Amino acid sequence: MRRFLALASAALLLAGPLSNVAFARMPGHSGSQYSATRTATPIRHIVVIFQENISFDHYFGTYPNALNPSGEPAFHAAPNTPDVNGLTQALLTNNPNLLNPGNGTGAANPFRLDRSQASTSDQDHDYTPEQQAFDMGLMDLFPEFTGTAGPPPGTPPSSDSTTGLVMGYYDGNTVTALWNYAQHYAMSDNSYDTMFGPSTVGAINLISGQTNGVLTNINGTGALTDGGDGTLTDSGDANPLGDVCSSSTSEAFSIGGKNIGDLLSSAGVTWGWFEGGFDLTKTNSNGTTGCKRSTKSAVTGVTETDYIPHHQPFQYYASTANLTHARPTSVALIGHNGDAANHQYDIDDFYAAVLAGNFPAVSFLKAPGYEDGHAGYSDPLDEQKFIVDVINFLQSQPDWSSTAVVISYDDSDGWYDHQIGPIINQSTSASDALTGSGACGNGANALPGLDGNPHAQGRCGYGPRLPLMVISPLAKHNFVDHTVTDQSSTIRFIEDNWLGGERIGSGSFDGLANSIAEMFDFNQHPDNDLFILNDTTGEVVFGPGAFQEKKK
Repeated sequence: MRRFLALASAALLLAGPLSNVAFARMPGHSGSQYSATRTATPIRHIVVIFQENISFDHYFGTYPNALNPSGEPAFHAAPNTPDVNGLTQALLTNNPNLLNPGNGTGAANPFRLDRSQASTSDQDHDYTPEQQAFDMGLMDLFPEFTGTAGPPPGTPPSSDSTTGLVMGYYDGNTVTALWNYAQHYAMSDNSYDTMFGPSTVGAINLISGQTNGVLTNINGTGALTDGGDGTLTDSGDANPLGDVCSSSTSEAFSIGGKNIGDLLSSAGVTWGWFEGGFDLTKTNSNGTTGCKRSTKSAVTGVTETDYIPHHQPFQYYASTANLTHARPTSVALIGHNGDAANHQYDIDDFYAAVLAGNFPAVSFLKAPGYEDGHAGYSDPLDEQKFIVDVINFLQSQPDWSSTAVVISYDDSDGWYDHQIGPIINQSTSASDALTGSGACGNGANALPGLDGNPHAQGRCGYGPRLPLMVISPLAKHNFVDHTVTDQSSTIRFIEDNWLGGERIGSGSFDGLANSIAEMFDFNQHPDNDLFILNDTTGEVVFGPGAFQEKKK
């Protein structure tokens, strides 16, 4: 262990500047005091990094082949790297989105965005337009229905400055860290948004798999769909009702039913949601504080609030909300039942708890706005820094050998992806448009909702394909999983590992979803194999592949 800690410290120094976190340990700390929690697998801690607005093809469409132009971090695939269901030559050169005249001046083939084009406009990723872009499964109307013009402006190809921007993708010279993690750990090329729609929808599905059952809403119903039988379904973005950071004039709601936090609390399993900007007592270096804490991205030039209320799903449920952003009673109680913060914390509280030997069994991490990857105010480079800093930090901890990091996303942002997934839940509401006006198949086959609703409408899914990765010494190495999964697959694994297979029920997708378990190999004898990346370039600093360019 002493040798491991020395290597970790050296590698972290080589990796370059990290976040403002002390990477020292508490005196005498040799592992989490809660690591003995009974689990079905050797995983004792799961950390879910939940990012924003990326389709699979947008980040991994050409994996594992990168262009490698001069001046950008290089990526060279390891021998025997598996292929993914990505952008074939036909899709790159003769794409149906180029051929469909409905796309007008935005008609385009997929095209590479380079590292200098990390800042782009936000695309349309609402429930109905995403279904319309799918065009009954032809996947050929993305510029027409979800495309938004640049930036990046005016550089060839001309698609950058039209709605054809939606066809842009990055490769391993920009999302270098994620491609390197894929080389060393496990990724999926068959994972989907649980249903169509934007951030709030994805976040709630992550923790409950159920967006029907809205209880109270104010300031309009633009984010809501008639769920049938007198119920309302969330299918859009609105703030959590009562959160002190929710605007008094913005649409807001609360929702009923249970979420994964309720199940974990009942079982006495430690857990928490940790989000940038949640601590309203801090003041940023730019003088902002409270709900207005903000950070300007050096990449996008946009100043965004650190805490974004509609990205915090546990705030919608009375049982798990911390609407006043009350601070934790103590570091020792973070993640525990009875703490004043009710399991809802700032991202800095996660680091503090882990360093104090109080590593929660289940942790959900949400980056401050400028680092969450959401196009328009964030970008792949700021996102990369957040992800790499978290994983480098965790690899320096003695519990790393029993830890799994899951990187997943809330929605696709409307970015093009060529693959339609299975529609495992149908819907016929005024908001649906996948198989016709007002239709996503037959709504009589819809999953149940809450309040006795036998077929809750407004939950058409699966939606777009999204990236999903597992980073862990127990993950399969250089592995691409083809199992069909969705956002609720992560809580399915949590339920199986800590809760004896208990399900949320009441129409939750967790009852249908496959687990992420296929991305692990629990027959391994894990060691603390360091795989440290540079948080600026994404290149390997320590571990297999380090200094490969110098060797060539």
